Amino acid sequence: MGKQEDFEVVGTYFSFVTEGLHFYDTLNPENPANFDIEAFNPTHILHAGALTHVDYCEQHPDESYTKTVLSTKNIVTLADKFGASIIYISTDYVFDGKSGPYDESAPVNPISTYARHKLEAEEIVNKHSEENIILRVTNVYGDENRNKNFIARLLEMGLNKETAVLNLPVDQYATPVNALDIAKALYLLIKDIKRGIYNIASTDYLNRVQLAQKVLGHFPGNQVEIVAKLTRDLNQPAARPLQGGLKTSKFLSEYPYFYFSGVDEYLAEKLG
Repeated sequence: MGKQEDFEVVGTYFSFVTEGLHFYDTLNPENPANFDIEAFNPTHILHAGALTHVDYCEQHPDESYTKTVLSTKNIVTLADKFGASIIYISTDYVFDGKSGPYDESAPVNPISTYARHKLEAEEIVNKHSEENIILRVTNVYGDENRNKNFIARLLEMGLNKETAVLNLPVDQYATPVNALDIAKALYLLIKDIKRGIYNIASTDYLNRVQLAQKVLGHFPGNQVEIVAKLTRDLNQPAARPLQGGLKTSKFLSEYPYFYFSGVDEYLAEKLG
């Protein structure tokens, strides 16, 4: 639990034990081991839980539905109990990737099981109340315990001088964003009682090969070989939006002095 100006915050985890956070099973709100949310009496509930392995979702659609859609339905029920607003973390995968990057008004057209379930969850939150916030993000990076985001894994490879061959799509574009920037933007949206859908993204617009080159370029002589591939040649179970990514014009029209950091700045800070 922490204090950030006038916000008192408690964080929860479900599948990955995390120091400083409390257990809460979003699939079983009646689990006796759950954090006592009633005692905390939240005004806002941020729901970032989902099954995010895109190919796994394609091969296990029922599990994907349970962990992404059903968990969201449970959060809606929980929010009703406390009269709380919901902040739902969504994705640019709700678009088909034919004409990105996208603004908030672009027509959605998910092309994978993961994407369809994220959109279904979005719609549940949106229909539940106009008081809710939906944040669309993509390619989130930053410090995390498991170092599982793409940039964190590449940093680890460079620092450990690992030898590896990476087959990466040269035709999948996105707007990677620092998790810290998401948190800063979300703070403003909550403080100012904003509502609706907001895209949160940096000014970087890169394909996967370019992003890997940018990170590994900070490690001259690294032993990681990047092999550029077309998405169709990777034989991934789930379809990917190719021209993906998000535009932040709506958010910046309301917060024109907000500064979105870039990948190079994050790397410079991490590497000193």
